[in-house]
Amino acid sequence: MNTHAPLIDPFARAIDYLRVSVTDRCDFRCVYCMSENMTFLPKKELLTLEELDRMCSTFIRLGVRKLRITGGEPLVRRDIMTFFRAMTRHLDSGALSELTLTTNGSQLSRFASDLHAAGMRRINVSLDTLDEAKFAQITRWGRLPQVLNGIDAAQKAGLRVKINAVALKGFNEDELFRLQEWCASRDMDLTFIEVMPMGDLGNEDRLDQYWSLKDLRARLAERFTLIDLAERTGGPARYVQLQETGQKIGFITPLTHNFCESCNRVRLTCTGELYMCLGQEDMADLRAPLRASADDTALENAIRAAIARKPKGHDFDYSRQKVDGQVSRHMSHTGG
Repeated sequence: MNTHAPLIDPFARAIDYLRVSVTDRCDFRCVYCMSENMTFLPKKELLTLEELDRMCSTFIRLGVRKLRITGGEPLVRRDIMTFFRAMTRHLDSGALSELTLTTNGSQLSRFASDLHAAGMRRINVSLDTLDEAKFAQITRWGRLPQVLNGIDAAQKAGLRVKINAVALKGFNEDELFRLQEWCASRDMDLTFIEVMPMGDLGNEDRLDQYWSLKDLRARLAERFTLIDLAERTGGPARYVQLQETGQKIGFITPLTHNFCESCNRVRLTCTGELYMCLGQEDMADLRAPLRASADDTALENAIRAAIARKPKGHDFDYSRQKVDGQVSRHMSHTGG
C-alpha cells in the first residue's frame, strides 16, 4: 500500500507529470534556444545519473505517472541509457505509466532500439523545417539528413514519433503544408509551438519571429475541415483533426491562449532545480536535500513544499508589443 499522499497543488491540481532535463548541453545551437557560444554548467553541478534515478524515483513514489526526459539534447549525455534502463523498473511495476523523450533526433540512429527496449513507446522530435539549408541555418550546427535518418530508425524500432515545429514568421511559414503532408505520409502527429520569450540570445528580437498560431490555424482551415478534439495528453497542446487526412495537429500557444488552469506538471533542471511553472522564476533547490542525506525524507519534504508554491498561471504576454514577463534563463537550461 502506498502511504504517500499524492502531490496536490494549492489549486487542487494533482501533479503527476514531471519533465526532467538531464543535460544543458546540445549538439545543435538553435537560434531561439541557445546563443552560439554557450557557457555550459560545470559537471559537478549536474545531477549524476544515480542522483537522477533517486530524484525521479522519489517523484514517482509521490504519484508522478509520466516522465518526459529533455535537455539540452538528452541523448548527448554520457551513458544516458543507464538512466533509461533504470526507469524501466517503474514501468514494469506499473508505478510509471509513460517514459518519454523530447529530442532533436540527431542521435536516434544510435539509440532508438535501446530506447524501445527500455520501455519507451513514443517520442517527440523537434524539427522546424524540411529544407536542408534552412535547417543548417536555424540549428547552426545541425544537419537535416542525420535527423531524418534518426526518425527512420525510431519508426523502425517501433517508437511512435510526434514532430514539434516552432512556428517562426518569415522562416517556415511557407512550409506549413509541406510539413503537414510529410507528417501525414509517415503517420506522425504534428504540433506547432509559438515561439517563447526565453533568454537573451543576443541576436534575435523574438517579436519579429512571432507567428500567431491563430493565423497558422486559419491557413489550415482554408484547405481542410478542422475538427476540434477534446483530448489532452497531459500537456498544453490543443488538438484538431484534419477531416480529409485523419491526421492530428496540435497547437501550443503559451502566449495567446492560457492553458494554465489544467497544468499538472513541474520541471526539474539538470542541476536539481524544480520549476513549478515554466513562465515564472520561482524554483526550489532539490539538489541540496538530495545530497545532504541518503534518506529521502528531506527530499520528499522539499518537493511537497515546492508543490505548495505552484502558481495558478504564468505571465507571458506579447500583446503589449514589448516582451514583458520574460524569463532570463535559456530554454536549454530548464528543458524544452
